Amino acid sequence: MTTPSSALKWLAIAAILGTGAIHILEARDAFGDAAYKGVLFIANGAGALAAAYGLYRNRRALGWLLGLLIAGGAMLAYVASRTVGLPMLPAEPDAWLEPMGVASLVCEGLFVILFIIAQRNGR
Repeated sequence: MTTPSSALKWLAIAAILGTGAIHILEARDAFGDAAYKGVLFIANGAGALAAAYGLYRNRRALGWLLGLLIAGGAMLAYVASRTVGLPMLPAEPDAWLEPMGVASLVCEGLFVILFIIAQRNGR
C-alpha cells in the first residue's frame, strides 16, 4: 500500500484535528445538555487526536478509518440533533447554522472528501 501525498495527509490531519478541537471546546456546553453528550464530545476529541497520530504515522486503520468514524459519526449526530433529536434531548431545528457546528461540519466534510480521494488513489 502506498502512502498518501504529503499535502493530502496534512490536510486530513488538520481537518480531523479541527473536528476534535471544536468538540473539546464545546464539551462544557454539551455536558450542560446531557452528560452522555459531553462524554461523546470528549471522546470525539480524543478519537480525533488518535486518528491524526495514525495519519501522521501512515497507519491506515488508526488514521483513515478511525478518522472516518469520528467525522462521519459527528456529521450524523449533528443532523440527528437538528431533526429527530438525541436521546433525552429534543430536536433543535433552529440550530442548523450555529457557527461552531458549521465549522465542525466543514472540517468533517473535508475529512470525508479527503478519505474518498485517498481511497481512489489506492492509499
